[in-house]
Amino acid sequence: MMTPETDEKKEKTATKQKTTAVSKTARQTKKKKAGKRNGDEFPIVGIGASAGGLEALEQFLSNTPSDTGMAFVIVQHLDPTHKGAMPELLQRSTVMEVQQIEDGMDALPNHVYVIPPNKDLTILHGVLYLVEPAAPRGLRLPIDAFFRTLAEDRKELSIGVILSGMGTDGTMGLRAIKEKMGGVFIQDPDNARFDGMPRSAIEAGVADIIASADELPEKILIYTRHVPAIHAPEPEVEKKSLGSLAKIFILLREHTGNDFSLYKKSSMNRRIERRMAIHQIDKISGYVTFLQENPGELDLLFRELLIGVTSFFRDPPVWDHLRDQVLVPLLKEHPEGTVFRAWIAGCSTGEEAYSLAIVFREARDKVKTNANYGLQVFATDLDADAIEKARQGYYPQNIASDVTVKRLSKFFIEEKSGYRVKKDIREMVIFATQNLIMDPPFTKLDILSCRNLLIYLEPELQKKLIPLFFYSLKAGGVLLLGSAETVGAFTSLFTPIDVKMRIYKRMDTFILPEQLEFPISFFPKKPSPHEIQAGSHPVINLQSQTDRLILNQYAPPAVLTTKEGDILYVNGRTGKFLEPAAGKANWNIFAMAREGLRYELISAFQKAVRDQTSITVRNLPVSTNGGVQNTDCTIDVIKEPRTLAGLVLIVFQDAVPPLKEKTPEKSKPVSKTKSVRVQELEKELQQSLEERQTLREEMQTSQEELMSSNEELQSTNEELQSTNEELTTSKEELQSMNEELQTVNAELQGRLDEFSRASDDMRNLLNSTEIATIFTDDDLNIRRFTPSAVRIIHLIDADEGRPITDINSDLVYPDLEKDAKTVLETLAFVEKEIPTRDKRWFQVRIIPYRTIDNLIDGLVITFIDMTAVKQKEKELSAARKFAEAIISTMREPLLVLNDKMRVVTANRAFYQTFHVLKDATEDKNLYTLGNGQWDIPDLRKLLETILPEKTVLDNYEVRHTFPNIGERVMLLNARQIVTDEPSPGYILLAIEDITNRTQEPCQGSEGNNTV
Repeated sequence: MMTPETDEKKEKTATKQKTTAVSKTARQTKKKKAGKRNGDEFPIVGIGASAGGLEALEQFLSNTPSDTGMAFVIVQHLDPTHKGAMPELLQRSTVMEVQQIEDGMDALPNHVYVIPPNKDLTILHGVLYLVEPAAPRGLRLPIDAFFRTLAEDRKELSIGVILSGMGTDGTMGLRAIKEKMGGVFIQDPDNARFDGMPRSAIEAGVADIIASADELPEKILIYTRHVPAIHAPEPEVEKKSLGSLAKIFILLREHTGNDFSLYKKSSMNRRIERRMAIHQIDKISGYVTFLQENPGELDLLFRELLIGVTSFFRDPPVWDHLRDQVLVPLLKEHPEGTVFRAWIAGCSTGEEAYSLAIVFREARDKVKTNANYGLQVFATDLDADAIEKARQGYYPQNIASDVTVKRLSKFFIEEKSGYRVKKDIREMVIFATQNLIMDPPFTKLDILSCRNLLIYLEPELQKKLIPLFFYSLKAGGVLLLGSAETVGAFTSLFTPIDVKMRIYKRMDTFILPEQLEFPISFFPKKPSPHEIQAGSHPVINLQSQTDRLILNQYAPPAVLTTKEGDILYVNGRTGKFLEPAAGKANWNIFAMAREGLRYELISAFQKAVRDQTSITVRNLPVSTNGGVQNTDCTIDVIKEPRTLAGLVLIVFQDAVPPLKEKTPEKSKPVSKTKSVRVQELEKELQQSLEERQTLREEMQTSQEELMSSNEELQSTNEELQSTNEELTTSKEELQSMNEELQTVNAELQGRLDEFSRASDDMRNLLNSTEIATIFTDDDLNIRRFTPSAVRIIHLIDADEGRPITDINSDLVYPDLEKDAKTVLETLAFVEKEIPTRDKRWFQVRIIPYRTIDNLIDGLVITFIDMTAVKQKEKELSAARKFAEAIISTMREPLLVLNDKMRVVTANRAFYQTFHVLKDATEDKNLYTLGNGQWDIPDLRKLLETILPEKTVLDNYEVRHTFPNIGERVMLLNARQIVTDEPSPGYILLAIEDITNRTQEPCQGSEGNNTV
């Protein structure tokens, strides 16, 4: 049978289901009807708040229109043990629907979503997901976690807002939003109840707009009107005015000294348009004018273009792989004592540089405990402010989300509101400002990291930097790139260690000089008029112009050579005249000429080059395969066309055979005289032929020697060229070394300035205290002393370095050396009051001197003048003795009581009158003396009002039977003793025995009786 209660419950359940279905349908309808900004995407505003955040959130939402087209997601630090009431509280401040987030809930425009207690929040494709917190209470950073996922999900359409709160949560997440070119809005710290979170974000340099909580909604609406321009597709970038963009680059170069013309135009355009959106400027030409009128905006734009976003151990698997698979083998390959060199290009605020130093230490510990390996990291960046922060090595508590607890405890020192990198890690890194594309690189490196920087540079510049990285690394050195970067076409210079991790190894090869450009040559210079004129000529086509020349003037085989005889081009069949020389390939005409042609060719070639003319040598007997071929050879030095001017053309032709003369008829025998004459002529001819042959051989020998000398000169010239290249390389290395020295000098100068400031602070502190202080080393030699110490120990500046025991002193302190050594041995301080010969007193305190690394390195001895204190003690002691003497000589019993009615002291008359002992009286309660003989109610009441009410007790008569002395009548007087002490005071109680006065004589015959 159904009861009325059951029916009512079912009805409520059905109503709830119906309402849920309607609500779900309404949400889907709203999502479909929501304005489609930039496709299906719309801005999502992430709001981070903590202590004092409720008031700021109410101000923010009460000034936010209900039709903004944006979703608002609130992440606040909530007590994980209490049920969240934030949606109900915030619903009073806005007409938008405020909901507590459920897992898998869609983020819809014009809605407000609130994170529930004890949950972390992420977002993916506009859907909100709840995550169980991994960190314990107090260590969680939910705002950072959500802002990071919001930046990845919405990119330019992500907006981060930080309101009132303590700590630094949200700062790292805002960096991620800034990197993706989203908007960052911060509540003015002066208007926030707690300024910790807003101030942390502002000091990190990520704020775009700073305003009060009630003004921020309007600022965001104005900003989002320009978001579509920022979120335009890539082709729109090319349509922007390149002239205005160039003007901006010129203004930046004049203001900062840095040229951004080689950075990717698309990235530069987006970041410039983002600044335009913040200032509500629609046209880039208007922004140029704004920059000219507001130089401060140039600084902000400069920081915007630097894209200084980084974190500790970004992409953790990469660092683990680098440590285990790269650094550990690298250390094992080198002997102990090796110092490795690394360069972090674009280090921003130093997180990556310190990460490398930490994983190096971890790798060293894996190889061998306390192995003597060293690492010198050069970390450079264009942003001087970021470099200054990196040098300090101080980071907010947010890094706990990126750095493990083990690493935090081992490599960091926890300070009040953050962490500082330990000294041994900081000393491994040298920071300096450097422009990668303008300043010389570091050289002889073992590791080079340039992560997520190349993606912002033009491809042309990337192709120039990769060979430069090759030049900077040693053979086998490691190159680490970002997840979206590769070495491109330079696979002959680098081999991948792990392609997925983007870790490469420099190959042991060489690079041609024309492949390598140093930064100063990255920027094209303006060509001179001569270069412009020279560049106006068409590109030389050696083959076509040579073919045209040969076809126009010569038909036979020919070769084109340089003035040195090196063959540049061969036309036709030249095998009858030329053949390759044995041995190493040599494309020189003189080495390839066949026998019979070589020597005449050398002579004619040299004469033609020397006289700049054309020479023909005829009927040269050239030895061919199986015979001799007479050849005509023409050597012509080319003057036209200009493109071939100075080259030499050699043309070979077969010699025309001479015409056969008719054989004369047999004549009559000549006379004997003629016959003898003919023989003589034949002998002379033979002799001439032999002499000519000898001269020819001598000439050939001379020519060979000349050729050898020429080859030697050519070799020397090549060596000089090689030396010149080496000198050029050495010059670049010296420039790099000079850059390193300047870097080290800047680092040392910075540390010297810090040391000077610390020294000045310490000197002023010690002087202001006027406490005499002496610093000693372990051997008690004086290191430093304050001016006040001179008045106690007779010190001069020359005494630094001398033992303190050798210096004359006014102190009567023979145990100084003994006490000092005791402190060094036990590390427990010693404190004594020591007099001087001139009646002064000093409190001498000896404590160990501890270094920043908690090592004992000497002693600190302080002398505090307490002469006045001693004098005051002496005066008080005399006064006390004087008062005690007066009291002790009084015949009436006296007591001094404190506010608890305890006896402070009593005089001798009291002890004698009441027959009590001192030990049974002093520090005892008055009412317990003599078995309670003074515990008289009326007396108690009167005494206990003296101090609080400042009353007096005059001539109070007490009749009482005392155990030891019987019945007595006492007259009591009590007064407050006024002192300078802050205690309630003391009571002086005077007791007078008047028993004899109160006895009256009786009338009778036998005398007086006591009544």
